[in-house]
Amino acid sequence: MIEIEVSNRSGVDVESEATTELARRVLAAEGIADGELGIVFVDADESRSLKNEHLGIDEPTDVLSFPIDGREQLPRELPRQLGDVVLCPAVVGDAWRRPLAHGLLHLLGYEHGPEMEAREATLLRKVAREAG
Repeated sequence: MIEIEVSNRSGVDVESEATTELARRVLAAEGIADGELGIVFVDADESRSLKNEHLGIDEPTDVLSFPIDGREQLPRELPRQLGDVVLCPAVVGDAWRRPLAHGLLHLLGYEHGPEMEAREATLLRKVAREAG
């Protein structure tokens, strides 16, 4: 089972349940059935600080990913720590679904490029059909 902890430090209301549901669906579509995931909503200042600290770019961003185990083989007794996805509502607004899917794919080892973009689009279409 995927355990998801959502934390909201953004100062605005977020769709926690919808966020959790989308994350579960994306991970299931990627074959991930067990693990722990953190989703954190932050304000623009914290987003800027994190992006500057980790990427050396001084601006807020839509999403950052901090992978831990990804798809690595783990001993059976160890729980899978997927990592954290950090979203900034001040940047993404109501369009948080694609950045969340993007961030989750980074946790699973995808890198920017055509393969990742195609997978994002496919996953979002699939999730929309399932939810619809």
